[in-house]
Amino acid sequence: MKTPTLFSINQYQDMIFPKPPFLLRFLTSFLVNWRVPGKEKCIYLTFDDGPIPEITPWVLETLATYNAQATFFCVGENVYKHPEIYKNLLEAGHSTGNHTYHHIKAWTTPKAEYLSEVNHAHKLINSRFFRPPHGQLTLPLILTLRKHFTLVLWSVLSYDFDQSITPEKCLSILLKHTKPGDIIVFHDSLKAEPRLKYALPIFLKHFHSKGYVFRSLPEIL
Repeated sequence: MKTPTLFSINQYQDMIFPKPPFLLRFLTSFLVNWRVPGKEKCIYLTFDDGPIPEITPWVLETLATYNAQATFFCVGENVYKHPEIYKNLLEAGHSTGNHTYHHIKAWTTPKAEYLSEVNHAHKLINSRFFRPPHGQLTLPLILTLRKHFTLVLWSVLSYDFDQSITPEKCLSILLKHTKPGDIIVFHDSLKAEPRLKYALPIFLKHFHSKGYVFRSLPEIL
């Protein structure tokens, strides 16, 4: 019997879905968090795959320009390699989340091995937030992880990781689809660097000028 699966950003390689399908969000909203309820002009920035010295310090400096807070879903191996950068993002007031130890895929990893990866990362990342790499989850994993973590996906995917799109396209996706309460996914990774460094400053300036604030994910999730 095939293991039930959830949405993955790699599910359709040649198509772009900045916002998850409504039906998927509706059917799974009691299991995972897609956005933050409320109408306040607030955006919840998240950054996946770091921390790394080439990108994360730049992200911290850029966020500080607008007094923006964010949540960093960290890969355990990167936290182990770069503890000072991890310490810096915490000292700057940002929150963190677990993104497994080696950034593995749920659909191709046995459940016991996947949970071991999550636990290994948790020893370094003291957070109750968890986001699966590539957005991949299975129903058995969801039911187990929910006992210990708050599962966070997203409402807008920047596609900064996609090397086939231009930085301008990345920014266009963000400006077109972002609404109050949205959880936005960026990546502090080398692969995302050209699109991230172009889009993030303009994105922050645009929404700051419209009276928005940028916050870490709230504990109420």
